[in-house]
Amino acid sequence: MLILCGSPISNYYNKVKLALLEKGLPFTEEAAATHSSDDAILSASPLGKIPFVRTAHGGLCESQAILDYIEATAPQPALLPADAFEAAKVRELTTFIDWHLEIVARQLYASTFFGAAPLSEGNLARIRKQLETNIAAFKKLARFSPYVAGDSFSQADCAAFSNLPLVGMASKAAFGEDLLIAGDIDYKPYIKFIGERPSAQKVVADRKAAQAKT
Repeated sequence: MLILCGSPISNYYNKVKLALLEKGLPFTEEAAATHSSDDAILSASPLGKIPFVRTAHGGLCESQAILDYIEATAPQPALLPADAFEAAKVRELTTFIDWHLEIVARQLYASTFFGAAPLSEGNLARIRKQLETNIAAFKKLARFSPYVAGDSFSQADCAAFSNLPLVGMASKAAFGEDLLIAGDIDYKPYIKFIGERPSAQKVVADRKAAQAKT
């Protein structure tokens, strides 16, 4: 049985967890702190990052690699289209969400969510410009019809449901406005729509329970 390691508070952990729940795959969860120096963790995730999984074949880290492993070993229900180009477009959109939206917004988290010193005006301006540019590019790819990549739930929804609210909250806290909404991406009805799925409800409930313990 696959073991998902990390924390329900982590958005990338929840990206993987949502996919596992959608697949209906049996898995267990194991708490693991990010950037741990524990050899047992580093053997599966050499940078100590979460999430990672323990499989019958060994450890595997990086959320997208994990999703692709899950898809290859349990292809139904499919989280990627059968058509090669359409599958690549889902991966493209997932990359935009993870790397061009969330990772950029992540630079704001320490000061907006965790009480770190405020960022300099120069850094704030740089991050805002990068987010605005990347949000405009994302808008050209996202469909929201009704799913982020089209008419079927996909890997991209696992990323979008986990990451878009963080981008919105961080940008609003840092700049006084949600840059996704300002960029004409009305993602909140979409988040509510995905949130009606039992898998998403489980992810959210477990995240809130974990946050209540911190």
